[in-house]
Amino acid sequence: MARPKRNGHPAPSPSDLRNMLGANLRQLTKEAASISGLCRDLGINRTQFNRYLTGESFPRPDVLHRICSFFRVDARILLEPVCQISTVKHDLLHHPEIADFVGAGSTRVDEAMFPPGFYRFTRRSFTDDEMFVQGLVYVYREDDYTFIRGYEAKEAMRQQGLSTDARTREFRGFMVPQEGGVASLISRRNSLTFSFNFLAREPSFENNFWIGYATRTVRESMSGRRVARQVYEHLGQDLRDVLKAARGSGFVRAEDLLTYHRTHLRVNDPFR
Repeated sequence: MARPKRNGHPAPSPSDLRNMLGANLRQLTKEAASISGLCRDLGINRTQFNRYLTGESFPRPDVLHRICSFFRVDARILLEPVCQISTVKHDLLHHPEIADFVGAGSTRVDEAMFPPGFYRFTRRSFTDDEMFVQGLVYVYREDDYTFIRGYEAKEAMRQQGLSTDARTREFRGFMVPQEGGVASLISRRNSLTFSFNFLAREPSFENNFWIGYATRTVRESMSGRRVARQVYEHLGQDLRDVLKAARGSGFVRAEDLLTYHRTHLRVNDPFR
């Protein structure tokens, strides 16, 4: 008996569907840091997922929906090569033009590397070399990405002639893993300037400090800094510590810095 036709072509057989799905899954997972980790994120048994990859087996409808949602594709991955599905949307870091360069590594920041929750940060002010900025940020995860948000100090906004309302002061960004640490790109709402941050974990008795630097995207000038050493201290979700840190946010002098922060900032050593 002849196979029914689809758009003038024979409808795919179950074997065709399994093979197409397997080929597309191999394409979608080629940049995964670990297939085992990917399976854990998907909630699918590793052995069973391998059978999907090789075209030996086909997922149940609910599992197929989970796979499509995870990779942000639709059910056409059963019928067409994923690279030919025009509505498959690539996020910026994984756009084909730069995927092998910027997005070649995983964008997932492991919680053991940088746990979620509140962080108290300290760095030298970009605008006043005699002062330091203490602040509070919140790190959280959505859709397997790690995001960061917080609010600029009111004094810093006033120095720039900007409004001090919460909406204007708010900044957000995303984090990606790097060799030896994590990096983040952060901006205020509708801003055309960014700050780039790098942090590496510093061994301590509580293992809750990250040391690195922050840079801002402004032109070189005779006054003001474009890069400064920076300290992050993980506070977790303890509201007492968070509220205490929030009350201490703003500009402070070197002698008023928390001891551990002042030590790690090496306030008398130039940044290299």
